[in-house]
Amino acid sequence: MWRPILLIALIIAIFILAIVFGAGEKLGPLRGWIHSLGVLGPAAFVGLYILGVVAGLPGSALTVAAGGLFGSFLGVILVSFASTIGASFSFLIARYFAREAIANWLSRREKFQRLDRMTEAHGAMIVAITRLIPIFPFNFLNYGFGLTKIPFWTYLLWSWLCMLPGTILYVVGADAVIQFFIQRDVPWILVGVITGVGVLLVILIKVARSKIKDYG
Repeated sequence: MWRPILLIALIIAIFILAIVFGAGEKLGPLRGWIHSLGVLGPAAFVGLYILGVVAGLPGSALTVAAGGLFGSFLGVILVSFASTIGASFSFLIARYFAREAIANWLSRREKFQRLDRMTEAHGAMIVAITRLIPIFPFNFLNYGFGLTKIPFWTYLLWSWLCMLPGTILYVVGADAVIQFFIQRDVPWILVGVITGVGVLLVILIKVARSKIKDYG
């Protein structure tokens, strides 16, 4: 039970720090600066996100920032596009450009050997499952799948679809928190979206967990 307790404590701490340091007031000028760039603002964000994914950096911070900078609708579109393109570049690098070096790096890892065995028989299903539940790190999967026999377009489609619920939760959740601090009012529509997607994600994860036991 320590993990959910730690998560709740972390969320509470973030809320307190946001209030103490005036996160809502400080985000306004940053958002204005991004919007002042016009089309270059979203483009710069997408480019930075893609570079971070290829470099193996955690994308959670930029994902959360997208909700505050661009709002729920545009933020989800930008993050979904950037994360999928970044994951695709990592896949192609592993498969065609740096296969030997990455293979030497991953082949000795038990996690990669397990991933390779599973994808050989059930490629699309394994991409979907591993994107829904964090049994493997995100950046590990991006390069690891490139060394398997899974077709690129299968990887691309199922990665995009199964990363989307988590993207919505992060981006819309961040937007809801920022709106609450700025407007001092609960954005119930966003809360409804978060709740609906959260329930759907829980159901999908339960189904995925039952499936992964067959391939473990």
